[in-house]
Amino acid sequence: MISNQILQNVIEGIKTISRVDICIMDTEGKALAATVNKTDEYEGAVLAFVGSQAESQSLQSTHFFKVFDEHQLEYILIVKGESEDAYMIGKMAAFQVQNLVVAYKERYDKDNFVKNLLLDNLLLVDIYTRAKKLHIDAEARRVVFIVETSVEKDNMALETVRTMFAATKTKDFITAVDEKNIIIVKELRPNDSYEDLDKTGKVILDMLNTEAMSKVRVSYGTIINELKDVSRSYKEAKMALDVGRIFYTERNIIAYSNLGIGRLIYQLPMPLCKMFIKEIFDGQMPSDFDDETIVTINKFFENNLNVSETSRQLYIHRNTLVYRLDKIQKMTNLDLRTFEDAITFKMALMVVKYMDYVEHTDF
Repeated sequence: MISNQILQNVIEGIKTISRVDICIMDTEGKALAATVNKTDEYEGAVLAFVGSQAESQSLQSTHFFKVFDEHQLEYILIVKGESEDAYMIGKMAAFQVQNLVVAYKERYDKDNFVKNLLLDNLLLVDIYTRAKKLHIDAEARRVVFIVETSVEKDNMALETVRTMFAATKTKDFITAVDEKNIIIVKELRPNDSYEDLDKTGKVILDMLNTEAMSKVRVSYGTIINELKDVSRSYKEAKMALDVGRIFYTERNIIAYSNLGIGRLIYQLPMPLCKMFIKEIFDGQMPSDFDDETIVTINKFFENNLNVSETSRQLYIHRNTLVYRLDKIQKMTNLDLRTFEDAITFKMALMVVKYMDYVEHTDF
């Protein structure tokens, strides 16, 4: 359905050129858009015209035209004027609105198709049948981007993304399946690589930060070669967004193909996570550690287990750091100065992060 604002913009543009007043009403005689203030006087005539078989008629210098959505009557367009030009302008305006109905219906159909494709709600045979009907290439290279906005229903961000991709005259689809995520199903060139996808993510990020003043995070799945695999790329992009939110909070662009060990931990069953943490910490969680211990652990990992560099950055004596590491070893039975224990401890911290995320997230 075309918004009333779009209809209003169209008839105002036509009036500016032709200097003829126009009104568009629904089939119940209610005005949807008009360049005149008084529209109630047309209600009776419109209702009578709706019931007639004629597609246009003229009554006392007022011209009426029907606009159909396929075979369903959608609008009544009214033009007032005594000259022959008024009738011609009315025919042209009706033709313009008719084209808008077709264009918006096709856009709605494509948007609905892409949403069902993303959510894996279509049978394989339906995907290719509907794609052919909607003139969508079923074998183009594509990838799914997800743009997560910081606020719900960020219409400015959505319109900015649509404008950005419309300007490049691509065959991309931009839609939304929930309140905070904008979905881009991007068609790729034959030689586009994952490095190019990362550049596209940066462009989206910079554009939204500048134009829409919106803080966003961008993720993307793997490149697919068939339309039926769009849902897989979408699920991968969703996983990348979640894994990035848990383990890589410093990243604003997250690729499914670059999730590292976070991907493995994200897919662990919760009972196994709990068993592992109980084995490592024996009932004492990292959240129970004091701030000094947590800062020491993080800084030690940042410096790749280098005692000298860590003590320097913490502004403490080397022996003080050794004392703290000994203290951690007594609490966990893990010596962070040895590679194997350090890896075990690091993984345990990531598992704790994942458990905390699952506990506080509604699925």
